[in-house]
Amino acid sequence: MRIFLVCFVAFISLINCQIPPFTEECVDNAYPPPESRKVPSYVVNLDLPAAQRWTHVVKNKGPEIKKLLDEFKSFISDIFNGSQAIVNFIDKEGPAFDETLPQPFADEMRGIANATGLKLGEIVFFNIFYEFFTVCTSIVAQDPKGTLYHARNLDFGLFLGWDIKNNTWAVTELLRPLVIIVDFQKGGQTVFKSVNFAGYIGILTAIKPKLFTLTMNERFNKDGGYIGLMEWILGERTGQWMGFLTRQVMESASGFLEAKVMLSNEEMLAPAYFILGGNKTSGLYQQGCVITRAREFVVDVWDMESANGWYILETNYDHWSAPLFLDDRRTPAHHCMGNMTQQGVSIKGLHNVLSSRPVLNKLTTYTALMQVDSGHLEVWLQYCPDPCIPW
Repeated sequence: MRIFLVCFVAFISLINCQIPPFTEECVDNAYPPPESRKVPSYVVNLDLPAAQRWTHVVKNKGPEIKKLLDEFKSFISDIFNGSQAIVNFIDKEGPAFDETLPQPFADEMRGIANATGLKLGEIVFFNIFYEFFTVCTSIVAQDPKGTLYHARNLDFGLFLGWDIKNNTWAVTELLRPLVIIVDFQKGGQTVFKSVNFAGYIGILTAIKPKLFTLTMNERFNKDGGYIGLMEWILGERTGQWMGFLTRQVMESASGFLEAKVMLSNEEMLAPAYFILGGNKTSGLYQQGCVITRAREFVVDVWDMESANGWYILETNYDHWSAPLFLDDRRTPAHHCMGNMTQQGVSIKGLHNVLSSRPVLNKLTTYTALMQVDSGHLEVWLQYCPDPCIPW
């Protein structure tokens, strides 16, 4: 029923020529947001046994994770005409799938299940879902002095529970209370920092201080993650989970070039865009790039120097192709970057660009802002009151 309602709303909007309502706005006064939107921070001690690392992070988050999982399951049930077969399969077979995952990730998920009181199958499912529904805008930019910044909006929840009364996406609303900053440490020292949804152990947004920054955007492609997921369920497990690969990169890569190689060579379950920023803007080339990945191989590596010279920007479409006309966040984002100019590149400037509609939209859960040389990471919850797309 909800799938029908979402499609109906989209259809009516198209008839009324309300999509895309891309009245571009380039705001200059969105920073700083109210303190109430600041995201809390936690330390995850990598020296602890894997099953104990996340206990203090998730022990009070069980009810919120459960609400989100129930929404996921309801969505799946709707797709299959009310059938509970897939949901029952997840609950029953999830623990067995956990045993197929590499360490320490399997034990970390077991620990999260114990700490929250949720089923292990549900926690596995919770960690799978982000492979397929992450719609984002990522930017790497340098200021006139050569300082590199990396910023992103993480948008999540399209078609996942439209609330007609409040004009919001249910999953997007349920995700915001779960957004956290995680400081991964060894020996009491920061290895890297990331932005996570509590209970999710992979990496979508992260900074390795003084070395490199990384964000992941979903790539819509015919060899999409659903195929990889089905292969994994059926026992063909040659590909990496995207979130596990990015976690390994953040833990082990010694710099931009090693991270670039790791993100380019590993076979994955789902295609993706990896947006990578380094710490150098001189020499042979600037350390900023977008790695366009198919599941088995690299399709393209697009460097910042050839992209624009002072910034590179990726949404969810190949940079050499036009974006979907219903979802053109790219053109307004470029417009706002040009309006800001390189002189305006800063934490404040990039937050303003990412707070400009339709780059900011109803699916935006948070904006993350990173400065690699200082290791700075700040994260703000985002909201987009009407009028705002989608819908």
